Amino acid sequence: MAKAIYLDAFSGLSGNMLLGAFLAAGMDEQVLRRELAKLPVMEECELTVLQVKKNGIAATYVDVNVREEPFQELVHEHEHAHEHEHEHHGHHHRAMKDIRAMIEGSALTPGAKAIALRIFGVLAEAEGHVHGVPVGEVTFHEVGAADSIVDICGTAICLDTLGITEVYAGRINVGSGFVRCAHGTMPVPAPAVAELLKDWPTYAAGTQELTTPTGAAVVRAFANIAFARPASFHAASIGYGAGSRENKELPNVLRLYLGETEDEPQASSDEDKYILAANIDDMTPQLYGYLFDKLFEAGALDVWVTPIYMKKNRPAHELSVLVTGAHRALCQRLIFRETTTIGLRVTRVDERVECDRRIAQAETKYGTVRVKIAAYEGEIVNVQPEFEDCRACAEAHDVPWKRVREAALREIAFRLGDA
Repeated sequence: MAKAIYLDAFSGLSGNMLLGAFLAAGMDEQVLRRELAKLPVMEECELTVLQVKKNGIAATYVDVNVREEPFQELVHEHEHAHEHEHEHHGHHHRAMKDIRAMIEGSALTPGAKAIALRIFGVLAEAEGHVHGVPVGEVTFHEVGAADSIVDICGTAICLDTLGITEVYAGRINVGSGFVRCAHGTMPVPAPAVAELLKDWPTYAAGTQELTTPTGAAVVRAFANIAFARPASFHAASIGYGAGSRENKELPNVLRLYLGETEDEPQASSDEDKYILAANIDDMTPQLYGYLFDKLFEAGALDVWVTPIYMKKNRPAHELSVLVTGAHRALCQRLIFRETTTIGLRVTRVDERVECDRRIAQAETKYGTVRVKIAAYEGEIVNVQPEFEDCRACAEAHDVPWKRVREAALREIAFRLGDA
């Protein structure tokens, strides 16, 4: 059995919503406070935990109140309106190296340190990409504030203390509208959130910012996509973490399922099957036909493209590739080389049900056509002439393609006794 959580972010996701949801689901508040006290940044702030109701739903609200000292060097022009996060009254500009030193030098457990550093690591990568600077030179603005550091380290403490090894999340509601941040007034999602969730399924419900960089970074660092709770997941408790928004139609809460999955993740084998998926919105459509041919040559069992809408209602395509473990690495490498995506979602296919299949030769007056015959539990369920054979015969005799197909079907039906 593996300890796991499932995040249902139907009303967005932020750091303090995560902390509230963990506490509501069973995390010991005193343990959280004791571990957070090991961080020097707690000298700047105070943790408040309240039981509230959002549209009648009982939830836990966590707030980190930052103490402003007269001698602190405050940078008010970078205050923003992330209402899911806390109002960052005294923004420090902390570099990634400073935050790393703070966490590594603290008395947190090794597990909590590793988790916190991983979350900050993906945040640094996203900020570096947004600003066009190396990760080592990234300086955090809002996320460098004391309350965001507490949110991230608090989440790390919860994951470590509860022994969580698997994190799942579905589609994330990012909200809409505009938000004030260090870069000025920007459309939702904010730049860092857009970068962190660029290949994660999201949607926009409501007219406010609902997902913040802290929440998005936790998903990016640890979560697996699951549009519903996995069949092997058994919830022991459900917790609701409250945000700061008030919305009559959409309760501003994060729902967190805490439980276990039946089995530890299985080791990969050549026979295992996977779906490799990527959302692509910046590639010329002419490349898909070429890409399909290359993927099938590389051993893909099936390849398909689904029209989708991404952030800002931008038309895009979801590329999906069904592949065995033996050909997974080759197909992954091919997708990265031949497309514009920089990330893949990988889903193990627990079972694939297939019909029994054989190829028959249909001799028609136009030529030989291969016909695929499929049977399930001894019953023929599908008969399909090969498209390319029908096309070759149609072109050779200058007749419609459908006439060749019909001739092949009649021949097979006669042989099967259905004529």
